[in-house]
Amino acid sequence: MSSLSDQRLAALRERMSATGTDLVAIGPSSHMMYLAGLDPHGDERPVMLLVSRSHAGFLMPALNVDSSRQKTHLPFFPWRDDDGPDAALATLLEASGLPQSPSVVIDETMRADFALLLLDALPGASRRFTDDTVGFLRARKEEDEYRRLKASAVLNDTAAIAGFDALTPGITELEIAAVIRDVYKQAGATPVFTSVCFGGNGAFPHHHTGETQLKAGDAVLIDTGGRLEGYPSDMTRVGFFGTPTAEFEKVHAIVNKAVEAALAAAKPGVLAKSIDKAARDVIADAGYGDFFTHRTGHGLGIDIHEPPYLTATSETVLDEGMVFSIEPGIYLPGQFGLRLEEIVILRKDGAEILSDLPRSAVVR
Repeated sequence: MSSLSDQRLAALRERMSATGTDLVAIGPSSHMMYLAGLDPHGDERPVMLLVSRSHAGFLMPALNVDSSRQKTHLPFFPWRDDDGPDAALATLLEASGLPQSPSVVIDETMRADFALLLLDALPGASRRFTDDTVGFLRARKEEDEYRRLKASAVLNDTAAIAGFDALTPGITELEIAAVIRDVYKQAGATPVFTSVCFGGNGAFPHHHTGETQLKAGDAVLIDTGGRLEGYPSDMTRVGFFGTPTAEFEKVHAIVNKAVEAALAAAKPGVLAKSIDKAARDVIADAGYGDFFTHRTGHGLGIDIHEPPYLTATSETVLDEGMVFSIEPGIYLPGQFGLRLEEIVILRKDGAEILSDLPRSAVVR
């Protein structure tokens, strides 16, 4: 039985045939982890995976070969510091069996000097990024990826509630973040990010958690994620410390309605921008359009942010198996910010939410 890496390389070659691609060049990135299960040490020494229609192999610094061999059966084309990578790359390219002017896909996350090293060795090559090859495959999650993402989301529910349960007068944002991170660690997961926002800090969509102390009458926004079995979570919930104000309750209802509108619009075959519009229209119609300052969502997989992106201009056609966030928000300077974020997987009949946690405000 073929390994997962073999299966994904076979699927990649099908996409290469369908898109007229002769070579896919991948740097030390999540793309490499996806295709080969390998995450080699990345520094200034060129390392890349080259996949052609008939061959796959690694350009690899010699000092990393032994440790990398434990993770892959693909051949290495090693090079030493005192020789440089040019000869090894030339040998790898010869083994790849490329045509005279190949169509090359470049990992968009690869270091520029790595990419230029490759392209200088392939004069006349046309080039583009990974959207319709590796990106296409990664956007459509396999069943095991779904299982891991679901498990990570359920753990995230527990972590977020632990954060809200720890709210007490005078506690700092950083102390709540520490409570949340401990939940991940105790479950064998790795904390990835935790944004805790008290009061007016929530009006900054990317607030840096700090020493702000909690006081009565503060809205609380928690956006957090951990990594379990190699796959991350990402969720935002809001609460209120004390009796929620009428404005908070009004805005919460509007944002929740925007989430529901986006969920209803999420179907295979629709454009990503349609999901953004569904959420944005609700908020704009309620008079808060100027206070929804970011896109509606982003894809999630090995990376917390990956395609598809749900923006007002995205022409991406959504497909079954895609996983992405739906996270509209309203940010009122000096008052509070309110964002509700769900991660969903797209099924043939619509969006399935990965979290089991209600979107109702947590009042403490």
